[in-house]
Amino acid sequence: MSWRRSGAAAILSLAALTGACGYQPIYGTAPGIAGETVAAELAQIRVAVIPNRTGQILRNYLIRSLNPDGRPDRPLYTLNVRVSEVEEDLGIRKDDTATRANLVVSANFRLVDRDGQPVTSGTVQTITSYNLLLDQFATLSAERDARDRALRQISEDIRTRLALHFNREA
Repeated sequence: MSWRRSGAAAILSLAALTGACGYQPIYGTAPGIAGETVAAELAQIRVAVIPNRTGQILRNYLIRSLNPDGRPDRPLYTLNVRVSEVEEDLGIRKDDTATRANLVVSANFRLVDRDGQPVTSGTVQTITSYNLLLDQFATLSAERDARDRALRQISEDIRTRLALHFNREA
């Protein structure tokens, strides 16, 4: 019983020390937490149109994560994104056919204010893999799933980078 109490006391002490060192959640919603400001700033971002189907999917993920309560009427910022993808064959058999592929997805993003002045920018990249099967439909399905996973990750990475930027400014 005393081990449980001392363990609980240690955990509470650690939590208190973490709070004392200035740690705060980036997406917090309690009053006085910078995360409240970060969430409000993220909600003021308009995501510009991104060309091609891959861009449309990424844009939808970004809109859902940045504007969960709906798009802003008069956004303070515009997010411009260029996305590219490259397929790399892996697992080459003796007959020169690939059995596995990597899908490398990169996105360059640039956040500008209403006046078109740059606020922040960066590049994010992710790699997802999928199997190349004899059944063409199964291969296309696996490739689509890999692309979806990559775009979801790219969206989360961009949101995190933007949140970190606004957190530093808060």
